[in-house]
This record gives sequence, structure tokens and C-alpha cells, in this order.
Amino acid sequence: MKQMNESEWSRKETTESRGLASDLKSSLFGQHLASKVILKAVTGFMEDPNPTKPLVLSLHGSSGTGKNHVAKIIAQNLFKDGAQSSQVHLLIATHHFPHPDHLETYKAQLQQWIRGNVSVCPHSMFIFDEMDKMNPLLFETIKCFMEHYAQVDRVSYRHAMFLFLSNKGGEIITQKAMDFWMAGRKREEIELNSQGLETAINKHLFNSKNGGFWRSSLIDSNVVDFFIPFLPLEHKHVVMCALAEMATLGHKPDTAIAEKVADDFLYFPPENMIFSIKGCKSVRQRIKYYI
Repeated sequence: MKQMNESEWSRKETTESRGLASDLKSSLFGQHLASKVILKAVTGFMEDPNPTKPLVLSLHGSSGTGKNHVAKIIAQNLFKDGAQSSQVHLLIATHHFPHPDHLETYKAQLQQWIRGNVSVCPHSMFIFDEMDKMNPLLFETIKCFMEHYAQVDRVSYRHAMFLFLSNKGGEIITQKAMDFWMAGRKREEIELNSQGLETAINKHLFNSKNGGFWRSSLIDSNVVDFFIPFLPLEHKHVVMCALAEMATLGHKPDTAIAEKVADDFLYFPPENMIFSIKGCKSVRQRIKYYI
């Protein structure tokens, strides 16, 4: 696959920042907060010809709320081949780092792998999925790549992007959304800083054992630029996901079918049935059942 050099990246900046905004608006539902932060963070990074450090984003929320989808949207708008680009690298904890007793080997391999890819293409994107299932010590060894260093061993990482995806913090985010619902307030009123949400997520990650950020200097050293919450999805958001998925599959969006798909999902808490237990996961399979 064709690699994107710096000049190609630069030519995409003016058009793809607008494309990113459009894609977030049209295909990420119920996530006003994540959309706002991601758009500003990624656009600002793209438009900076000389960033002082890599862009490091940590995405948090329960399953099916859009974290992986957002990673694909970002890749699609930054690289010609999207998530399939040779500059986009996905690591899944349970797949790439399955054995706890191989930690030292994983640490050496991860360092070498990141260094090698950035040496070939400074504009590389690294996505770490299931961050909550990774050994915290594994990430201590790559923290230097995300710091404010001009170079590490003669390699500059300032144009790279790191995305961490995790279900950790989902319970705090859900409780915040529930509090707003119980108070009769709109979820769109939830802000990253005004309710202390980002700080709460930060503290929870640092103190949660068996998670990639437990007691991690990645938090202490502030190398993560934003901890981004993904809110639990409501029935109306599942309907929107279903309509969008129908269009993706080449079918005319049908609200009646979308409603049936959303009705099939389980919701919580039992007394209110507000939030989808698995977000929008399995929407495509349900659509195929009805069409």
C-alpha cells in the first residue's frame, strides 16, 4: 500500500479537517463531548507544522459506544487507505500481549516496533485497544516516545499519534449521564471539565488495578493530552446507528426497521431502561435479520 509522506499529509490538512467534522457529525451518535474534543485535538494537531509532542488521546466508555468507530474515522481522514493504511497500527491486548510471563519480551518488541515504524513514516498512528487488559509496565517502556523530546535515539516522534481505547472509566461516565437524566438535564449539557469528568476518569484509571494506567507515569507525567469520555447510548441513538448502518449496507434507511432493531436491545437500569447495555454493537447483524 502506498505510504503518505509529509507533503501528502500537508495537502490533506485543509480538506480532511472538514471531512473529519462531517464524519463525526454524520456517523457518531450520542457523543457530543467526544466529537467536540476529538475534532479540536486532531484538527489542531494536523494544522501544526511543528508539534512539540505526539498527539496522545485516551478514549473511555462502555462497550459499543463508538471508541473503535472514532479511531477508524480519524484514520480515514488522515490516510489515503484509512484504517488499512500501512501507517495505521492496531494492537489488541488479548491478541498481541496474551502471556503475562512474556512481559520483558513484549516491552522490547513494542519499543522496537514503534521506533521502526516512526523511522519509516513520522506520521504514524498507533491504536491500542483493550488498554484496560494490558500490563501497566508495558507502557512505561514507551512513555519516552510520547514526551516533549525533539528526538529519542535520533528518531522524532512529534508527528505520531497514539490512541488508547478502554472500557475503564465507563461506570463513572455512565453515572454522570444518569445523574443528568435524573436531574432532568440534557446529556448535551455534560462538559469535559465543568463537572470534573475528565479528572474523575483520570483518578479512577490511576487507582484501578489490572488496568493499563494503574499507577502509571503516563498519567503522572501528563503525556496524555485528553481523557475522552464516551457516554452510554440511549434508544434513540441505537435507532440512528441502525439507520446509518442501513445506508452503509446499501439499503434505503427505514425508520420502522431501525425501531425494531433498537427495541431488540437490552437497556439499563431495570427500573428506567435508559441506556443500551451494549451500545450499538450487533446493529448490523440485527438489520440483516429484518431485511
